[in-house]
Amino acid sequence: MTEQRQHAYTTETEDPNPAPETSYAERARTMLSLNQVGVLSTHSNKCEGFPFGSTMPYALDDAGRPLFLISAMAMHTKNLLANPHASLFVTVLEAQSDPLGAGRMTLIGKAEAVPKDDLAAARAAYLARHENAKYYVDFADFSFWRLNPVDLYFVGGFGVMGWVENSDFEQAVPDPLAETAAGILEHMNKDHAPAMIDIARHEKGIAASEAKMTAVDRLGFDLRLKTPERVRSVRIGFPNEVRSSDECRKALVAIAKRARSESAPEAS
Repeated sequence: MTEQRQHAYTTETEDPNPAPETSYAERARTMLSLNQVGVLSTHSNKCEGFPFGSTMPYALDDAGRPLFLISAMAMHTKNLLANPHASLFVTVLEAQSDPLGAGRMTLIGKAEAVPKDDLAAARAAYLARHENAKYYVDFADFSFWRLNPVDLYFVGGFGVMGWVENSDFEQAVPDPLAETAAGILEHMNKDHAPAMIDIARHEKGIAASEAKMTAVDRLGFDLRLKTPERVRSVRIGFPNEVRSSDECRKALVAIAKRARSESAPEAS
């Protein structure tokens, strides 16, 4: 069974009122869908016993399997022909963020040339993600490969890590807010910092001088709070699951209004 540790990317494990969180499988599937480039590690054919890392653009097929368009002359292709066992490392690293605190994952699997019956779908999926590949996709020495997952290791930040069963990964889908989450975070942190301070006080009883939203998904959001004692992070759940940016906005407005109205008597 997959280890389901109930804390988000940066939330405190001692939270007496933990909020619901998405599974590691869903977070990993979301991370794969948002990124376009990873590091493909193959078994070196020249230096036996050693791994060989390559920067690797990828797309995903309908089953969430990474697709590669690789040249027969590339070293990683020669390595895969000799030994198909490989891994793809993907990370989410924003500017000025701590690389050890960033989300990341390693997908371990067995690579194979995409079967003839699946080539048209693979080509369409890859070109939709990497438009510039149209200039060389039809070169004779290029071919499509895919990585069939065997196991997956997910790291969501400090203290948040675990193996994900392949069956769980296969059934997972990207979070519905995946494409709009960055814009939601930017808007909240730029225009609504005071509201997040009110929310932290009302929902968690924490008096913070600064608040920053660090993650948001269909079930809730994470706040990083600056208090006189330390910087701490909390997870706050939505009253109901949200499936769009508009539903997310309405939920955030409702939470902020409740925090403001119910905290007003205490402030008077």
